Amino acid sequence: MVSKLRAAIIGATGYSGVELIRILSQHPHVEIAMVISTSQEGQDFSKVYPHLKGIIKARLSALEIDSISQQVDLVFFATPARVAKDLVPRFRDNGVKCIDISGDFRFKSPEIYQKWYQAEAANEKYLKQAVYGLSEINSELIKNAELIANPGCYPTATLLGLIPAIQKNWINPYSIIVDAKSGVSGAGRTPAVGSLFAEVNENLKAYKLGTHQHLPEIEQAISDFCGTQPLISFTTHLIPMNRGIMCTIYANLIADIQVDDLIEHYQNFYYDRPFIRIRPSGTWPSTKEVYGSNYCDIGFFVDQRTRRLTIVSVIDNLVKGAAGQAVQNLNIMYGWNEATGLYLNPLYP
Repeated sequence: MVSKLRAAIIGATGYSGVELIRILSQHPHVEIAMVISTSQEGQDFSKVYPHLKGIIKARLSALEIDSISQQVDLVFFATPARVAKDLVPRFRDNGVKCIDISGDFRFKSPEIYQKWYQAEAANEKYLKQAVYGLSEINSELIKNAELIANPGCYPTATLLGLIPAIQKNWINPYSIIVDAKSGVSGAGRTPAVGSLFAEVNENLKAYKLGTHQHLPEIEQAISDFCGTQPLISFTTHLIPMNRGIMCTIYANLIADIQVDDLIEHYQNFYYDRPFIRIRPSGTWPSTKEVYGSNYCDIGFFVDQRTRRLTIVSVIDNLVKGAAGQAVQNLNIMYGWNEATGLYLNPLYP
């Protein structure tokens, strides 16, 4: 019998962590060897998440780096920002591969991280090692990576929607506006006034205008993958639902194209990628249609009157925007079919 890859999850009690457990518990090639939480060490995991009673029989472990390194092949970091940057180097020095779901290794420049995250960046040696894990775009580098910087949820939806059109030189990269909306789980599980039911229910609010840390991440990725330095207006909103992201993207056209041209190009661009679904002309995706799944659904509208393109891109922020893409990257790293363990049908209604 072939042994399974042994994985640990640090930050296992957060929303991305428990989503990793949901996915990995059904993965044929992975054993969840350790679940780690510094805040709830020693507790049975099913006491933290009773819905997993009888499914996940694990006790939350302490963060003992040398001990963990001896017992696992790979560590997932489902931690808040500013945590992994100090831990990943120690695991890497022990020869353990790492997938970081936080933002600590997404920027090659320490100065950019420091500006947008208001903290000291990780050692530049490890920033240079990190591969940006946008699965559908960067898979060749992911194959040989030992440290993956998993993209943010907003950047995943935005970049998958934008990159094919930018590479085709169909839109003006200085005219891009991203109107982004996320469910409350994107704020994490740590209690906060802004996430209270009474604050969120029957409410819609914009936040972090001009200061959201995902803005430079999107611009950096477009520059890296397309060779174009864009200038993007990026506005995020919190909406009263648990899961889901919708990015409605606007850009001025510089080519004479129709919706059918976009559909054909995007279908060809993503033809061998199982989790990208392109909507037919005249239809646009909704968040419910990808809820609980690793899919990214994309639709288009070409406004001939204004010469402007609208792209609608939706994902589940906890799956394709976090844990699902992390597992997709794991599959690519180890040469498995990238959809292994990820054929999760969307939940509906």
